[in-house]
Amino acid sequence: MTAFFITRHSGALEWATRQQLTVDRWVTHLDPAEVKAGDTVIGTLPVNLAARICARGANYLHLSLYLPAEARGRELSADELERYGAHLQGFDILQLPPSSW
Repeated sequence: MTAFFITRHSGALEWATRQQLTVDRWVTHLDPAEVKAGDTVIGTLPVNLAARICARGANYLHLSLYLPAEARGRELSADELERYGAHLQGFDILQLPPSSW
């Protein structure tokens, strides 16, 4: 089983290091075909990509935070991530067929 951390943000990488997360692969982009059942994927993925990860039997941990409007749209440092309550939350995301909408 592989633990992936997906981000292109240096602040998130530093935050993860401070948390002493066990990560096997640090990547800026993830091809869902690389993920296998039992793997763990950590990041802030778009919901459609997170659903594909979950459909493959992997665990998805979302890097969540409480970001005020004035902090959006710019790079955040690890200190700012901590200030905004960064934490991991597990999600099991299921894509619904169009007929269920």
